[in-house]
Amino acid sequence: MVKIPESELILNKDKSIYHLNLLPKHISDTIITVGDPSRVFMVSKYFDDVDFEMNRREFITHVGTYKGKKITVISTGMGTDNIEIFFTELDALANIDFRKREEKAKKKKLKIIRIGTSGALQDIPLGSHLLSDYAVGLDTLMCFYNLPQDDLENEIGKKLQEQIQLPFQPYVVRGSQELKEQIRGDDMLIGNTVTCPGFYGPQGRKIRLELKNPRLMEALNYFHHNDMWLTNFEMETAGYYSMARLLGHEVLSANAIIANRVKNEFAKNSTEIIDSLIKKVLDRL
Repeated sequence: MVKIPESELILNKDKSIYHLNLLPKHISDTIITVGDPSRVFMVSKYFDDVDFEMNRREFITHVGTYKGKKITVISTGMGTDNIEIFFTELDALANIDFRKREEKAKKKKLKIIRIGTSGALQDIPLGSHLLSDYAVGLDTLMCFYNLPQDDLENEIGKKLQEQIQLPFQPYVVRGSQELKEQIRGDDMLIGNTVTCPGFYGPQGRKIRLELKNPRLMEALNYFHHNDMWLTNFEMETAGYYSMARLLGHEVLSANAIIANRVKNEFAKNSTEIIDSLIKKVLDRL
């Protein structure tokens, strides 16, 4: 086994992983993630008990049980750059021997469910709960990794690059079908999520700055590949799906639709919408 240098796998004085500040014993096999640190408490308030808490940067962690099942909830902050840090360190906690600084011979597969907010690209009612089947990354994270993609994913990426005139090909990744079947129900939509590298210009919002592609929203709304349409967008899902594929974990993104960009609507009860999604996911784990 190749020993990982101290400069690559950085540990704190207590031997916890650098950014998350966690030890291997602090994570469970099932992990819920949220972007906003305040939403960690929205999840853990439903736990039977909370055994461990850690607050480090934007990464807040609570470990507890829900109906007897051990669950870890962690906040990641916004953007796929944070997801890359989170996912790499989470995988290290599961699959690296910190004492030997080597990969473990037997790898652990984690189940990770992102619960987050999202804006609709199609005529989807506010308050809907949507599970992401495919994720499309408009960010450049996967320019730095060798992500395996099938023919369909490559075709979608190439076609989208041409239509929205990006200088690079978007990456397209399908999420966990196992988790999708476990979490889905008649009260949830299945869609395809666009992950953007920002909240304003990259999502077609104009405040003061002129946009390089002022018709981005329209292009994403009308884009389809056969019967595959883009339904919503946010800032993390493609990062989750690509890192999960590279590292061998199961990941699903569950989205609370709190904005409809087609109708220029924003939900006044966004907290209630995300809270009901949290409860729904917990009950189906």
